[in-house]
Amino acid sequence: MHKYRPMLLFTLALLLLLAACGKAVDAPALVVEEYLTSLVEKNAERVSALSCAAWEPQALMELDSFQAVQTSLEGMACTSTTGEDGSISVYCAGKIMASYNGEDMEFDLSIRTFLVVEEGGDYLVCGYK
Repeated sequence: MHKYRPMLLFTLALLLLLAACGKAVDAPALVVEEYLTSLVEKNAERVSALSCAAWEPQALMELDSFQAVQTSLEGMACTSTTGEDGSISVYCAGKIMASYNGEDMEFDLSIRTFLVVEEGGDYLVCGYK
């Protein structure tokens, strides 16, 4: 029994380590984070790809509003919840910073709840409330 003890302890330690790393990925939240990053980076192609068909025109209009300003994200962190009806809502903390001619503006991400849908096996931003 003593010769198997180190192997047993190693196996237990490995299992605990793997269990700690097994945190679930919040795919809808990651999509919203990528969408917001693409807005700030002014990447129209990526914003379109991350938007549902119904939201795409509005998303591109929002992107246009950032074209003349320098933008950055601060403290962004998003989490999703699924409603009883299957709807997916994503809540984000942090802000978009916009600067134009030395004037800074902040857009608080927490005032919007992003709506996410699943289309064709992908999660896509489809507006906010």
